[in-house]
Amino acid sequence: MALDNPDLKDVLKDVASGVLQLPDFQRDWKWDDERIRALIATVTLKYPLGVVMALHTGGASPFKARTLEGAKGGEGRTPDLLLLDGQQRLTSLFQALHQDGPVETRDGRGKDLRRWYYVDIAKAVGTPADRDDAIVSVPEDKVLKRDFARTVLDLTTTERECAAGYFPLHFVFDTHRVGAWQQEFVRNPENWPLWMKFQEQVLNNMLSFDVPMIKLAATTTTDAVCAVFERVNSGGVPLNVFELLTASYAGDQEHVAAHGDYYRLPDEWRAIKQVLTSAYPVLGRAESGPEDGLSSSDFLQAVSLVRTWEAKQAGSGTAVSCKRRDLLNLPLADFRRLAPRVAAAFGWVGGFLERQAIARTSDLPYRTQLVPLAAVRALLGAGTDTPAAEERIAQWYWCGVLGEMYGGSLETRFTRDVEQLIDWIRDEHAPQPDTVTEAAFLEDRLDTLSTRNSAAYKGIYALLIKQGAVDWHYTEEPLTPGQLVERAVDVRLIYPKPWITRNLAAWPANVNWTARASSIVNKTPLSLRAAKSMTGPPAAYLKTLSLESGMRPEWFEDVLATHLVDVDALREDDFVRFYETRAKSLLDLVMSAMGKRTVVRDTAEW
Repeated sequence: MALDNPDLKDVLKDVASGVLQLPDFQRDWKWDDERIRALIATVTLKYPLGVVMALHTGGASPFKARTLEGAKGGEGRTPDLLLLDGQQRLTSLFQALHQDGPVETRDGRGKDLRRWYYVDIAKAVGTPADRDDAIVSVPEDKVLKRDFARTVLDLTTTERECAAGYFPLHFVFDTHRVGAWQQEFVRNPENWPLWMKFQEQVLNNMLSFDVPMIKLAATTTTDAVCAVFERVNSGGVPLNVFELLTASYAGDQEHVAAHGDYYRLPDEWRAIKQVLTSAYPVLGRAESGPEDGLSSSDFLQAVSLVRTWEAKQAGSGTAVSCKRRDLLNLPLADFRRLAPRVAAAFGWVGGFLERQAIARTSDLPYRTQLVPLAAVRALLGAGTDTPAAEERIAQWYWCGVLGEMYGGSLETRFTRDVEQLIDWIRDEHAPQPDTVTEAAFLEDRLDTLSTRNSAAYKGIYALLIKQGAVDWHYTEEPLTPGQLVERAVDVRLIYPKPWITRNLAAWPANVNWTARASSIVNKTPLSLRAAKSMTGPPAAYLKTLSLESGMRPEWFEDVLATHLVDVDALREDDFVRFYETRAKSLLDLVMSAMGKRTVVRDTAEW
């Protein structure tokens, strides 16, 4: 790392020629007009601008590079330096002081503008406190108007600029143009003293203005570059790994040499996601973009888990991992080799989720749990297709969901689950994965599961469908994943909350019945059509539903029972008995999925 102090005019020449460019992960800029004027005033006063940071490329950029906005002449050139910090400042100065065209900016309300920047010579030679006012921006046509009509300043010709005493800043570093403008300005001999002061107090400051620049060595690692970039750009939106890898892969010269073009990671991901979501909507909605549902970061993590697991098995000493640094160091060749296999694995995951009665993104308990599952499938392939393997995978999955194991720090759990689940699938006598052994579902957890914010809430909803719940209107067959959207199936209240509130006085006072009214125990998956007939308490609406079904009453009772409810308690509007019996049934359902016995309050019986 070295500190240099090049002149601003030389830095802007490097921008124009493409010697200094941006890594493609830098987002677009656009400073507002007021900030640009203040920045120019800083330069004219020769006040400190702040340090900028760049990376030597060594003649081969580690990232796909692009020129700063407006630097058309540098396109197609391999840069010598990549700008990591200072994009907004240098782009603003380049467009205002070097580019022979109006600056793309915006006003304080965010409206796009195209402006030219001038300095009012008479104001500029006053006190430094007046310098901000001396920097003026005018519209693209160089005519400043008031009240939408009255022209107050016309700078459309050099003669008019000189008459107004407004020096155009866009060619301040072009000595020939400055000299020609000066000759026109001093045709009036009275302007000589003013020009001499202006040259001394403003132009000389700008011509000698230097830019403190930290230059990182070309040997700086990719993850170090990215870490530095994010730390010095604290005001921006943090970059994600996918954006950084997009720029890194696009800069892979071996791929360019072999294929005649740079690698487009976003296009590859978009194609993968389109195939997955078309077959399995649980992985996202195609119309909502490639980051809806299963994300690019999820996919990259699965690729990293596969890559590092294989490397560890080969004896490389590599640990199985998918941390940020692992993703940043994921070679393009390895990504291209593994991406098709991981994409196919996520397709298998989509099918597995359907078999668990989870078919919509909104019903997915944990998106993150799919990452290690896809990695395991990619590594074992058809080894996950046996009944015994499916049973163990399902137990692991439901322990993760119902034990709410995937809500915290995940990278370590990813690693353990991949290694332990693979061992357990291959050998039934191997130790169970930690996610299975550590998972617990306390009896009273049912009382607090009231919204989709909880993975266990979504899990019980899916288990009710999986075990054979039949809709109370469409009674011809059990609910299927394909019917969830078609019939607008959702979690519906069995006893309405207002009815529960009116009857609180008749029930034990030591129980929070209001909270239990919102619990998953008082909810079940039903179609919108069924919900429309559920007016009042069960004793009232069950008669309506039974008649609408056209079934014999005892057969309709069998339909009700598929939701693990006490039918007699429903018909008698006995909410207390209903709640107690259904809570027990749901606990049995949960423990069956987890492969465990009930965990009673504060004690564990395994």
